[in-house]
Amino acid sequence: MTRRLISSGSRFEEEIGYSRAVVDGDDIFVSGTTGYDYATMTIVDDVVGQCEQTFRNIAAALAEAGATLDDVVQVLFIVPRREDWQPCWPVVKKYFGVARPASTLIHANLQTDAMRIEIQVTARLRRQGEH
Repeated sequence: MTRRLISSGSRFEEEIGYSRAVVDGDDIFVSGTTGYDYATMTIVDDVVGQCEQTFRNIAAALAEAGATLDDVVQVLFIVPRREDWQPCWPVVKKYFGVARPASTLIHANLQTDAMRIEIQVTARLRRQGEH
């Protein structure tokens, strides 16, 4: 298998030097992703809206790799503000209710103050016939 790089088109990937996702064999590693709408390079103020957009961004990268959010096996959530985590729970359950990946949450500052959540995932491509 060859290593394949996936880009979202975000200017950050080019400026900083990373890929939105890397596919290596059956494994898909999606970089920490925030709630930017990459088409407009805008970000909404509220954490729930950012969480929704973050999942859409991750789903798009996974789709390009041939996977879905149901293929995610591990997730790392980063939120700067502890109080922002609980409002995101319904969004997380909406997108990960089937996969129920191994999960870790940390509180840390992000690249800009506008970013209120960042999510990094690892997924595994399923072989034909696997559930």
